Amino acid sequence: MEGISSVRSGFVGLVGAPNVGKSTLMNQILKQKISITCPKPQTTRNRILGIYNTSRCQMIFVDTPGIHRARDTFNKILVETALATLSDVDVVAFIADVTARSMDLDRFAVQCMEKLTTPVVLVLNKVDLLKDKATLLPLIQRYTAMRPFAAVVPVSALTGDGVTELVGELEKRLPEGPRYYPEDAVTDQPERFLVAEIVREKVFHLTEEEVPYATAVTVDAFREDPQKNLIRIEATIHVERDSQKGIVIGKGGARLKEIGRQAREDMERLLGCRVYLGLYVRVQKNWRQDRRVLGEFGYRLPRGT
Repeated sequence: MEGISSVRSGFVGLVGAPNVGKSTLMNQILKQKISITCPKPQTTRNRILGIYNTSRCQMIFVDTPGIHRARDTFNKILVETALATLSDVDVVAFIADVTARSMDLDRFAVQCMEKLTTPVVLVLNKVDLLKDKATLLPLIQRYTAMRPFAAVVPVSALTGDGVTELVGELEKRLPEGPRYYPEDAVTDQPERFLVAEIVREKVFHLTEEEVPYATAVTVDAFREDPQKNLIRIEATIHVERDSQKGIVIGKGGARLKEIGRQAREDMERLLGCRVYLGLYVRVQKNWRQDRRVLGEFGYRLPRGT
């Protein structure tokens, strides 16, 4: 068994406002797609663990929903999920988008960390999109005026620039201890969860306006057929209104077919075998406001509600 002092191991919380690149950053570090990504905000809804292993460390990244001022039950769940991470990790990576027009949500997120004693590393993401790199120093000064940070690291989660330096800053702040997961593990999530997230990602990419946010995906069947090197998956896309169902299906079923095609290709890469994917669309009226249905879909309700 590996000695307790032989590696650094611990949990790193990826937190920040919506759409700052938390999921893209985790996927870049792991060199594998674990968390779904989309230019639309609030794509991530659950805490998702990504496990980074080297001979020196095991770094367990916790990808979280974006922190924002939530008003309805569903969005309160998302923010509660993100904030709960702060007290459960060894290091916090607070990610900010250097191209954002406003720092208002970043200030709100920093206020949420006001009493936090865990080391917080400021990650300034999307530096590849800065037209004038001279604007970076004033940005750093504005962020560091909000609170003291253990380190400040500019990165591009998309291109990988600065990511090695970031991993080094996070690693040296982890405690020494045993590995929590096997060295070949990349996530703690079951395959059923990952395939549901793949379908939801395709809905985000292929539909517009309110439809992606009114969508949840459940996996109804996941059957392996080793002799045929095949997995048969049946999943349901839940929406809130009949009109949304029509949009997801598309004219003559074209959009649903394309969602299925793109999702199946990603699943085959993830699972390493052929996939048969059957998709269905069901109307579950106002599911985001229904506490019972939210529980059935796997969302944790906020404390005190």
